[in-house]
Amino acid sequence: MKLILLGGAILGSAVLIFAATLVASNRALDDNAAAASASGTNASGSSDSVSMKGVSFAGAAPANAKDLALAHKPFPAALPPTTPGDVLKVHMVLKDVTIEIAPGVKYSAWGFEGGAPGPVVHAREGQTVEMTLTNKGAIPHSIDFHAARIAPNLAFVDVAPGESFTFKFKANDPGVYMYHCGTKPVLAHIANGMYGAIIVDPAKPLPKADRSYVLVASEWYLSNDGLTEPAQYDTAKARAVMPDWTTFNGYAGQYVTHPLTADPGDTVRFYVVDAGPSLTTAFHVVGTIFDTVYPNGDMNPEHVESGVQTVNVPAGGGAVFDVQINEEGLYPIVSHAFASVDMGQVGILKVGNPPGKASH
Repeated sequence: MKLILLGGAILGSAVLIFAATLVASNRALDDNAAAASASGTNASGSSDSVSMKGVSFAGAAPANAKDLALAHKPFPAALPPTTPGDVLKVHMVLKDVTIEIAPGVKYSAWGFEGGAPGPVVHAREGQTVEMTLTNKGAIPHSIDFHAARIAPNLAFVDVAPGESFTFKFKANDPGVYMYHCGTKPVLAHIANGMYGAIIVDPAKPLPKADRSYVLVASEWYLSNDGLTEPAQYDTAKARAVMPDWTTFNGYAGQYVTHPLTADPGDTVRFYVVDAGPSLTTAFHVVGTIFDTVYPNGDMNPEHVESGVQTVNVPAGGGAVFDVQINEEGLYPIVSHAFASVDMGQVGILKVGNPPGKASH
């Protein structure tokens, strides 16, 4: 019995010592984090200093926000045409740029071709994509195509400032895919605006659509409100998945002020990519039901879903949605995770020329 009691005492002491060590370790980590925050920088060269225990800058806007929204030139959502020939040559120049992500909200981004998202790449099944990345930024970057079957260590390599790099891949898998910078830390590079969509048309075309739009969903994590000076990427918020803004095609609510359009009876096709870096987009159009969904970006007609209300598009994933709307009206385009709507991931499909205002 004495041996049992002695063993229990030793075990209890060991547990107390472990707990004390763990608490001390956590305090040390907190102290280190506080020191890093005070210095205002992190490993990605961006700001941690204004995460302010999770303060959100969502909804921050200047007094003339409505006028700024009207003056904003929306990202072109219409699907661009394919390029004839066996080889599709793509050249993207990466730059450090200041962009606007909501009315009056400035952000210091890393942009493919000067913006976020980068340009839509539209290829055909079997076409060779020849990709050249020129880095005019201040640090190394790369480009990773989810549509490519290729060794990342050979193709998705870091490109130093002032350098260019070219690689090729065969677009043999039809679908809707993401591309993004794959340089470490990838979280920071995607959250700073380095993403876009690549669509690969199948050799046997999909049924005809009257209108085709590309929507890239993403999140923004801000070090400040971006109103008086450009915000930077906030590591702490990004790791905690606490975005300030969520967007379609990089700018909050731009397709509310500048709706996407269709005529009654049109088949409208949405190519949706979720660039994340972390949230899922629960894609939904209010007031209708999707006639056909190609889930996970898979364009195989044997895998389609019909009569679907909402479909999750995960971070790094894509899907295609067809809908035919016969009645004039204003149909909100949302992520049905409505916190994202509050933070800007919302648009309008304007069918015909209806009176009134959107309900959502």
